[in-house]
Amino acid sequence: MVNFTIPEKLNNQKILKAISIMHPEIPYSTLQKLLRKKDIKVNGKRISENINIFSSDIVEIYFKEQEEKLDIVFEDENIIAINKPQGIEVLNSTTTSLLDLVKKHLNSTEVYPCHRLDRNTSGIVLFAKNNEALKILEEKIKTKEIRKFYKCRVLGHLKQKTATLNAYLFKDRKKSIVYISDTKKDGYMPIITKYTVLSEDEETSYLEVELITGRTHQIRAHLAFIGHPIIGDGKYGDYEANKKFNKKYQELFAYKLIFNFSNDARILNYLNGTEITI
Repeated sequence: MVNFTIPEKLNNQKILKAISIMHPEIPYSTLQKLLRKKDIKVNGKRISENINIFSSDIVEIYFKEQEEKLDIVFEDENIIAINKPQGIEVLNSTTTSLLDLVKKHLNSTEVYPCHRLDRNTSGIVLFAKNNEALKILEEKIKTKEIRKFYKCRVLGHLKQKTATLNAYLFKDRKKSIVYISDTKKDGYMPIITKYTVLSEDEETSYLEVELITGRTHQIRAHLAFIGHPIIGDGKYGDYEANKKFNKKYQELFAYKLIFNFSNDARILNYLNGTEITI
């Protein structure tokens, strides 16, 4: 269940618009279904129409677990790839995670995530359906034989339209934040981030990013470090820019995986050359 109080800035708005502004991670189509099924309450009363909402009204949204739909982009007997929406963790012990939903969908406890995305980064997450597939995929990710590509929108225009960035990253586990340095320091690990500018508008650029190394918050922190933070990023981004563009979550999504095996992948050899894209 999600519940919140309508702020003054959303006074006299349609309820679905207000919810979308407060919780952009919930697809509008889902809100429409919940409204039709009277699973949205205003001040304790169920509603079925897109009524106007007023400041101080209390909204409650009830999600039924069986209505959770997975966006499956690829599946076979060994792996399943899911397009993860914003706002859900890949793994979480206290709330429903993407792993929980995949297990339910497959009716199996033998499901293993091979990598992760940040809660508010959407895109492809790869799961193994057995231990052998998990071992192979983790090995291939480590040896860079599974290439991971992202798209994002950043502030400003980059002088180099394509580049491979090298730096060092330190993860502060207590603060849940990472720091970037141009030079090697104690505790800092090397990172490599490759980007290509796809297009530009007046104030921002749209990039394709290939993650050569895969460390925590690498893309977000590395692009911010070179002066081009991702729009909507509340941790490493530009507060004024996020406010201007009305973005609460980072415009970053994992859109492509390429299986490029240079060595034997055993039961997954058939995937060599496969490209999974959303």
